[in-house]
Amino acid sequence: MFTTTAETFPILRATPTNPFLTAFLVSTTRGFLPHTDPITVLPSPFKELEFLLQRMPIKTANGSAGLLATGSLGDAVQYLPDLTEQIEVVKADLPLMNALYRDYSFLASAYLLEPCHMSFLRGEGYGLARKILPANIARPIAMVAKLAGFKPFMEYAGSYALYNYRLADPAKGLDYSNLRLIRAFEHGLEPSSSEAGFVLVHVDSECILHPCASAPFQHPKLPIAVVQNSGPLVSGATAALAAVASDSRSAFEQNMKLVVTALTKVNGVMNTMWSKSKPGDYNSFRTFIFGITSQSMFPHGVVYQGVSDEPMSFRGESGANDSMIPLMDNLLAIPMPSTPLTDILTDFRSYRPGNHREFLEWVQARSIAVDLRGYAMQEPSSAALYLKALDQVRDFRWRHWCFTREYILKKTAHPVATGGSPIVTVGEARRLCFVLVLRAFRGMEIEFSDDFVYVVAPESAAGSAGLDDRSVWKV
Repeated sequence: MFTTTAETFPILRATPTNPFLTAFLVSTTRGFLPHTDPITVLPSPFKELEFLLQRMPIKTANGSAGLLATGSLGDAVQYLPDLTEQIEVVKADLPLMNALYRDYSFLASAYLLEPCHMSFLRGEGYGLARKILPANIARPIAMVAKLAGFKPFMEYAGSYALYNYRLADPAKGLDYSNLRLIRAFEHGLEPSSSEAGFVLVHVDSECILHPCASAPFQHPKLPIAVVQNSGPLVSGATAALAAVASDSRSAFEQNMKLVVTALTKVNGVMNTMWSKSKPGDYNSFRTFIFGITSQSMFPHGVVYQGVSDEPMSFRGESGANDSMIPLMDNLLAIPMPSTPLTDILTDFRSYRPGNHREFLEWVQARSIAVDLRGYAMQEPSSAALYLKALDQVRDFRWRHWCFTREYILKKTAHPVATGGSPIVTVGEARRLCFVLVLRAFRGMEIEFSDDFVYVVAPESAAGSAGLDDRSVWKV
């Protein structure tokens, strides 16, 4: 039974021998990625769904125009059988349930938002989405979502990103050039497209492996790259917490170095987004990743036929649902201010795989219990590593804001993000950064200008971190 007060958390350290385990289990080798690579092609009982999905994208794998290119998906969906009975037969196979969840969520989003895409192409804004999800999609997605541990709508980890990659050559491992999308809406089946880049940079960031990763994942061409970096983050964070509990200063600093190195590489990989997914291309596929909650396209929610007579509402997928930066927030005990935006981020927690949620809750409780921040501040060298980790979190958040500015604010007037949160203005972003810095550096002197925060750190800690005693952070 999971409890946040336990001294340890059950984490995978090798590929599990049971192939039917739930796809997402936190591990030291693959971090927040699924413990085995996703199922790419559905088995024969689901051939009708597979065939429809292959015909669905605006540009299909063979380069021809797909159903979404002509607004024909809605008509094609009526010929899809209800496969609920077939799901019942294989429901113990949880990775297959995750694959079916991914595929039904792609189909559901494409079906509901297809009218919005056509309206957007005509220059008429997004207009209104379909308000009824037919039973042949609604009943299966409700069933597989429950079995796989998700909500019956597209999520970041379970469908859109982290369970949506395949390896072009299995022998080459998780190198970015070897990654391909399984499902896409627009041109994403072409690996050089902006849609593919938008998703695969996030996968790549999760893929940096721990140096002690088991043999199947030690291919020499593996990038030290974004969710690929989540293995070292998991390993370093848990070992750092254990080191504080046992008062092992050397082990604490060794593992904080591992965390800082991984975060630095995460930020390096995320910076490649500019070249791999062009800002001007984003809105051409963004339509299909909007959620229902707080969106003008769904003023009255969506009725899931055969599931509920009452309209249902879910948030859309969002990179804010990734677990890496929340892991760092919890490890470093960064207190969040109470704002409408942070309230939405709290709601986002329910849109993560259950095992990820439990792990993050455990790290938060354990960091407070052992007082990791206080332990770090006892020695200059430890404090320096804490400051370096915090600086990398700040760098990640500021880059994400820059993405928002360049990909969204400069390209569209739609005021709501895909996950249903309001688009934050530059002033609001700066104020939030100010508050986070103030809270994280409580006890240190803080000075402000219009564009910068000056952190006057203890001289010994700043020197150990390779910073001036008056460190300048742009916000």
